[in-house]
Amino acid sequence: MSGYTPDEKLRIDQLTKLRRQWLKDQELSPREPVLPPKPAGAVEKFWARFLEPKSLWRLYTFKAYNAGVFAFTRVIIPAWIVHYYVKYHVAKRPYGIVEMKPKLFPGDTILETGEMIPALPEEEGHGHH
Repeated sequence: MSGYTPDEKLRIDQLTKLRRQWLKDQELSPREPVLPPKPAGAVEKFWARFLEPKSLWRLYTFKAYNAGVFAFTRVIIPAWIVHYYVKYHVAKRPYGIVEMKPKLFPGDTILETGEMIPALPEEEGHGHH
């Protein structure tokens, strides 16, 4: 008797097929391994609840942001520009725009404070040692 009986051949073919299938099943797909999700920490839970669409905190934060942007771009910056223009280009105060400071000499009086500039001390050598 040479070779396998038909029953033995069928059994060997089935085992070979099963082994090939088992080896093929061992290959991982790009989506594997599937791990159980990690439990969320306190900060992660807070942000998950905070960033839910239509949540109360998110709506109030958005409203506060919009109010801040509106106030900054439509109130503060234009007010600063108007203030600058009025202060340095329209106001009729003395020294609103200082192109050149007036020269002060000993004995002159300062207009704003009323102080008098003292005379220079007399020294020999004019400050040279």
